[in-house]
Amino acid sequence: MATYRSLVVLAVLPLLTIQLPPAQAASAAQPVASYACRANTKFGQHTLSLRQGVNAKAPATVRPNTRFTIAVDLQPGALPSEVKGFKLKEVRDLALRVPVPANSVYLSASLSGGSGLNSTPSIQRDGNVVVVKVAGPIPGGANYELPTLSVRLRSGGRGTAVETRLKGSSYDDPGLTLQAKIKWKFITTTAPVACFPNPNPALTRTVVR
Repeated sequence: MATYRSLVVLAVLPLLTIQLPPAQAASAAQPVASYACRANTKFGQHTLSLRQGVNAKAPATVRPNTRFTIAVDLQPGALPSEVKGFKLKEVRDLALRVPVPANSVYLSASLSGGSGLNSTPSIQRDGNVVVVKVAGPIPGGANYELPTLSVRLRSGGRGTAVETRLKGSSYDDPGLTLQAKIKWKFITTTAPVACFPNPNPALTRTVVR
C-alpha cells in the first residue's frame, strides 16, 4: 500500500513542477507559485509541495478609477506516461482560482492560448474569485499549456495598491484542484488533489496614484 500511495504523489507532481533552465531560474523577474497539496486516495491522504512558474503582468501604476488589465500565465508542462512502472492515465477537471484583487472593481475576464488540453477551457466568476476550468482529459505523457487568464479591472482610490495573488489558504480552501486517474496492475483509481499557495506572495503590484 505504501508503494501505491507514493505513486499518487509522484504522478501528480510533474503536472505542476517546472524545471527552469539556469538562466531563467536565476532571474528575479519570473515569479514562482509554491503550492501545498493533498491527494486523497482510498488508501489515505498524502501531502506534497509543488512549484509552478508564473508569468504575471500588470501596469506598475494607474490613475484612480481607471481601467486596466492583469494577466496570469502558468508556464507549459508535460505529464509523465509512467512513474516507476505505474501508468498515469489522465488528469481531468482542473480548476485554477484567482481572486479579484482588493482596491479594484471586476469588469470582465477572458482566456487566450493554451494547448494539449483536449477540451475548451472555460471561465466563470464565483463571487470575488475568477475560476479557470479545464475538463480534459490530459493524457499521461502529453505536453500541455493552460490558457492565459486576463482580468479587466477598474482601479480604486489614490494611494492604494492592487496586488495579484493566487486563491487558497488551506486544503479546505484550495486555489487549485484536479483529478488524477492512475492505473496500478489491474486497479484503476481516481485521486482528487487540492492545493493552496504557501507562501502566497503578490505576483503583480499596481500603485494607484
